[in-house]
Amino acid sequence: MTQSPPTAEDLAQGRAYVAPGVTVYYDARRCVHVANCVRGLPEVFDTAQRPWIQPWQAPAERVAAVVRTCPTGALHYALEASEPERPADPTTVRPIPDGPLVVAGNLSLQTPGGEVREVRAALCRCGGSSNKPFCDGTHLKIGWKSGEAPAASGEPGR
Repeated sequence: MTQSPPTAEDLAQGRAYVAPGVTVYYDARRCVHVANCVRGLPEVFDTAQRPWIQPWQAPAERVAAVVRTCPTGALHYALEASEPERPADPTTVRPIPDGPLVVAGNLSLQTPGGEVREVRAALCRCGGSSNKPFCDGTHLKIGWKSGEAPAASGEPGR
């Protein structure tokens, strides 16, 4: 199997973890530790191991399915011989009580580094993020409150 070198778009997504059939990209600056990856596929996403992402430990499609559950966009994937991840349709925006806006869809975000095309993101609402427009968890450090009632779904709020 021959893998082509990473593109500029790949590099913008973060560090690459390569395995047969799949490459997982991780951008630590966007991770707010929701931990869907760790709970969803602990043999691949194991913070006690180095590297902590080991995509060769599971089938490529299964790895991709778990990466798609990352609400922040800190994790992305590319499957060999497959189309890129498709954006949700329609686009959804969900405020997390006392946390970010979780957005999924065909996104075009303006950042200090220019426009970023995205399919998932957690966007800052507190104004304190050092990685705007993305949430970096600063809301927890500064005690920011949204004033919203907790979601009834039982989903993690941060």
